[in-house]
Amino acid sequence: MDTFDIFRAGCFIFALLFHGALWVGLFKAWRRDRRFERVLEPALEPALEPSGGAPLVSVIIPAHNEASCLPALLESLCRQDYPAAEYVFIDDRSTDGSGELLHAFAAGASPFAEGAARRRVTIISITENSGPNHKQYALAKGIAAASGSLLLFTDGDCRAPPSWISAMTARMDDPRVGLVLGPVFKDTAGKGFLHRYQCFDHAVRYMYLAASTGLDAAGGGFGNNLIFRREALEAAGGYEAVPPSVTEDAALIATIRQGSPGKPHFKVRAACGAGTHILTRTESSWKRLVNQTLRWNNGGLFSTDRATRIGYGVLMLIIASGVLTVPFLPLCPGLWIFPAMVFAGMVLNAVLTLRIFGFSMPQLGAVSILLVLFIPCYFTFLTILGILGVKAHWAGADLSNRRFA
Repeated sequence: MDTFDIFRAGCFIFALLFHGALWVGLFKAWRRDRRFERVLEPALEPALEPSGGAPLVSVIIPAHNEASCLPALLESLCRQDYPAAEYVFIDDRSTDGSGELLHAFAAGASPFAEGAARRRVTIISITENSGPNHKQYALAKGIAAASGSLLLFTDGDCRAPPSWISAMTARMDDPRVGLVLGPVFKDTAGKGFLHRYQCFDHAVRYMYLAASTGLDAAGGGFGNNLIFRREALEAAGGYEAVPPSVTEDAALIATIRQGSPGKPHFKVRAACGAGTHILTRTESSWKRLVNQTLRWNNGGLFSTDRATRIGYGVLMLIIASGVLTVPFLPLCPGLWIFPAMVFAGMVLNAVLTLRIFGFSMPQLGAVSILLVLFIPCYFTFLTILGILGVKAHWAGADLSNRRFA
């Protein structure tokens, strides 16, 4: 066996062990969450405060020009079955009528009368946002105004099932758990490859997030579906301790996971049940999708959290090595092991994703084969853009990955 054979074998074994660890983590996260799904009704009963009442949950929702999406969100909030929730909206410099919709909801005006009448609604209007991450600035305002012991994030372009608040709150029943990240899936109503890819991509991404969380190495999550304990945030130094980042959700998760010396340490968990999911709209063009996913990718590659940066970087290195060696196979057939290990791993990832989160995706049929081949190529493309320093955008603002390093 020559040096090249040893190198190939070493890379294969490393990739196998790395993915094997992720699969173990996913199984652990899924198994932990199964106890909330075995008996549906008890699972959705709110975790109780020592006084015997349901804990107050503050649902914090930033909105920047979301008038076209807010009605669907507000209607879904009206249907929530949790008895002790308040809604804190941050109208972040909207100019499209978003503020009017929020005030109508707060006033209990039709068609929101039923839900709004039972809830406390707070609206914070921001006319100036100093950033550097505009959403992070808005969330800080919402946290400061919230009254709940549990804080639940979502966005203005989402909608939730009626059990969402109850199901996410139930996963906080263990006082040692400081944060639970929840699944976010794309709306399955669209058509075409762009739409189907986004549905698949989002589910695969959450599979990776849940897997790392199952290994107690949570480094990311979707900021439009996560719940955390105010006590855990304060133990980590408060929201001001969260470093500015293009992925403010991942920065928050890492901050709570790390905690502060001398303070109580809290665990991070991942929800996998159908009742915990949030739906969001698909992007209307490849340009918008690339911008969104580039921001996420850059957030992982250049994360201020060392564990996240290393773990995500290794994963992207494995994927990119498999994709970038394909053009060289005619010249060096011995490289076949690199794309083989990547695409074989992606096949198993797809099987696991469909098994656990298949309810969130449209019928894919033969398209699933194309998606399995395409997703590692797309991840590699984003990684190359990030390494080259290409900037992402959020709400009209440039967000350079290097700016937040």
